[in-house]
Amino acid sequence: MDDPGLSRPDHESTDPPRTVLGTTSADRLVVAVLLMASLALLVAHWVQLSGCGMQPIEIDRVPRRPEEYQVDLNRATWVEFSQLDGIGPTLARRIVENRERQGDFRQVDDLARVHGIGSRTIERLRPWVFVEGRRLPARQKVLTN
Repeated sequence: MDDPGLSRPDHESTDPPRTVLGTTSADRLVVAVLLMASLALLVAHWVQLSGCGMQPIEIDRVPRRPEEYQVDLNRATWVEFSQLDGIGPTLARRIVENRERQGDFRQVDDLARVHGIGSRTIERLRPWVFVEGRRLPARQKVLTN
């Protein structure tokens, strides 16, 4: 009984809201706002990570020094010898075996009796090894059994 010429008010319209891909205009507005907020947060995070406007931090480093210690030739184990620069586990074991077979070292130069140790190696090791009875400077620590 409705007159087709009469129009209904908008709130009484029976037409469903217009959708695009299953979303209404209100849905598209919410998605657009969320995307813009996400983009703004990503840009802010990128600026923070890039250090924009920040000065680099300068770190003062202490120069590296070798550890100052000496090893007693007549009491040290092969592990202690192998910690010396240029002495590997094999040569360290040879030093200990030589000491056990031929007796204690009387001076640092006696290292020459160990196979694989020459005069250059002895000179390189001289600051780091000693024979019992030699006093060490106060700043150095002795590694012994």
